[in-house]
Amino acid sequence: MVAADLLNDRVLPFFEEHQIPLLRVLTNRGTEYCGQREHHEYELYLAVENIDHSRTKARYPQTNGICERFHRTIQEEFYATAFRKKLYNNLEELQTDLEDWLAEYNRTRPHSGKYCYGKTPMQTFLDSVSLARDKMLDSFSTPAPEPERSSAQRSAGGGAAAETIKRLRGIPTARNSMARGQSTQVH
Repeated sequence: MVAADLLNDRVLPFFEEHQIPLLRVLTNRGTEYCGQREHHEYELYLAVENIDHSRTKARYPQTNGICERFHRTIQEEFYATAFRKKLYNNLEELQTDLEDWLAEYNRTRPHSGKYCYGKTPMQTFLDSVSLARDKMLDSFSTPAPEPERSSAQRSAGGGAAAETIKRLRGIPTARNSMARGQSTQVH
C-alpha cells in the first residue's frame, strides 16, 4: 500500500466520519511523499483533494517530534516484543498484530503526553472535534471549497485523483481506454 492509498482508504474516511475536513498534512521529505505534482501519486492526490502539504525541516527531527516519539514507542513496545514472541510467516500476520496493537494504543491505553492528560488519543480527538467544527464555522465567511467526494466514491475508484493515479501506474482506466479506442478509430 502506498501513501496515497492509505490516505484515500483510511485517513480521509476517518475524518469524514467525524465531519472534519482534512486541510493539511505534515510529512517528512521522503520520496514516498515528495515529488513533482504531475508525476507523483501522493502529491497529485493531495492537489486533487485540495489538501495542503507541509514538509518537515530537513535534518531536524524536532519538527515532527510527536511522530518521532511514536516511532520509538512502536519500536520498543510492539516490534521489539512481537518478533521475540512470534515467528511471522507473512506480512499479513504482522499487519494484523500491528493493527491490534494500534487499536489498543489509540482506544484503550491512557496517555500522559502533552495533549492527552491521561486520556486515550481517541478520547482526546473526540473531545477536540467540537473545537475543530467551531474553527470551521469561523472560516465559512470565505467562499466555500468544492464539496468533498464521499469515501464510497473514492473507494470505488472514481474521480480525477483515482483516474490520474491509475494512469501514472499504467493501469487501464475508463478514460485512457476510451482515448485508445478513439485514436484507433481515427487511424
